Amino acid sequence: MEAIRKQASKLREQVARQQQAILKQLGQLGHGGVMIDEADMELHQQLQNLYKSTRAAKHFQRDIVRGLDGFISTSKKETEIAKKLAEVCCKYGIENQDSGSPLARVASDLGTSHASMEDHRDRMLGILGYQVSDPLRALVNGAPLEDARHLTHRYDRMRQEFEIQAAEVIRRKSKSRDTSAESTLKLKTAEKRLTETKSSMLALGREAAAAMSSVEDKQQETTFQKLLTMVAAERSYHQNVIAVLEKLHSEMILEEEMEDSSLRPEVQPPRDDNFSSPNNGIVSNTSNGQDDESKSNMYFIAKVIHSFDAQADGELNLEVDDYVVVRQVSSNGWSEGECRGKAGWFPSAYVEKIDRVPTSQLSREDDDDSSL
Repeated sequence: MEAIRKQASKLREQVARQQQAILKQLGQLGHGGVMIDEADMELHQQLQNLYKSTRAAKHFQRDIVRGLDGFISTSKKETEIAKKLAEVCCKYGIENQDSGSPLARVASDLGTSHASMEDHRDRMLGILGYQVSDPLRALVNGAPLEDARHLTHRYDRMRQEFEIQAAEVIRRKSKSRDTSAESTLKLKTAEKRLTETKSSMLALGREAAAAMSSVEDKQQETTFQKLLTMVAAERSYHQNVIAVLEKLHSEMILEEEMEDSSLRPEVQPPRDDNFSSPNNGIVSNTSNGQDDESKSNMYFIAKVIHSFDAQADGELNLEVDDYVVVRQVSSNGWSEGECRGKAGWFPSAYVEKIDRVPTSQLSREDDDDSSL
């Protein structure tokens, strides 16, 4: 189909060149009323340009309509799937809301959020359909464009008739030897008819050019405004979706933090007679002295998994991903160790053991460092 269009366009250009050649020849042999000037040629060229421009705009509008129709159809199917997902999430949340489970609350929020996003999508699709696609479809098949093109086709046919008559006048004028009254009368009649045809052709050409110019302006303005409407609708949709997702994400993060805080052990640093701050030393009155001696002879390295802010003297600040040399672990949930050159107590549950190092080895490394 595209190849046929290109071939037809080439043929029209060839015909136009032939027409111009004939009209120039007629102008050279012209006789007053049949003389063709530059204004006539410019009018013909203007109509050709307008015809190409409006045809290209029509095809562009048609392609936009087809693209939007496909997009709307596909989006409606996606909306149906997303709404089913929202229903499943809401159903689970409602059925398990009495359990107090974070998953039930998150599922309910997720379903509500997806339902809201699909409502925004429906509104966008409505705008794309009723405010963009339908008006452009009406322009593609509208009467103004067809009427203007009909005038252009009438002008082209009249121009062809004018060329035939001009050729007849040229032929009769070339027979200069035949000076009979009959020949002279036929020549004058042909010239008069040619003059009338030229006048009608120019009037029709100006009318067609005005109509095509009006259609072109309407096409350009309307298409631009509809594209702007389409972009505004999509922009609004995505902004609303982002707002919904940001809210949902914040709620899920809050649920996660609440869950983590509920799982975090509530422990206090040792305040009994067995332990005191590192500055005062460590005294144990437990009966398992052998176990305490074993613990004091073995250090191990631990990685901090929860940050801890010291609240009292003798406690040690911890940051996530720090490494601590744990020197003692008490039975009440607290450990003593060293991190970043400082020593103190911290909750045992806030660190995770990754290695064990004998005390003698650490002492030997310390001696080596001091010797350096």
